[in-house]
Amino acid sequence: MGFSVEGNEHMVCKLKKSIYSLKQGSRQWYLKFNDIIISFGFKKNTVNQCIYLKVSRSKVIFLILYVDDILIATNDLGVLHKTKKFLSNNFDRDKNIHDGKVFNITFSQKVYINKVLKRFMMERCSALSFPI
Repeated sequence: MGFSVEGNEHMVCKLKKSIYSLKQGSRQWYLKFNDIIISFGFKKNTVNQCIYLKVSRSKVIFLILYVDDILIATNDLGVLHKTKKFLSNNFDRDKNIHDGKVFNITFSQKVYINKVLKRFMMERCSALSFPI
């Protein structure tokens, strides 16, 4: 599978744009996520294909995918930990912070931002205030 030119099978193509700037970027992310999570035993919802379910006896876990964020809901902490470990082994993830209150979760992009800065050798760049 893939692109090859006769006599140059050992060569590869270099991606010049990040996946987020490509028109099909989110679709490629979804296809990769779908394949990996199905291999872990999740079933895709037939009505909303961004909802996945895994049931084992009385243990139930839902994964709700929104663009590149995942919401996890379960009735068993062991299943939660196994699923989070599986996701961590297969995807880069950002730190999330839960303050112990219901419906009050904060997500941080710090891990991802530091990884990007390191990749482009910009760890020592100066921070700048940028209003959104």
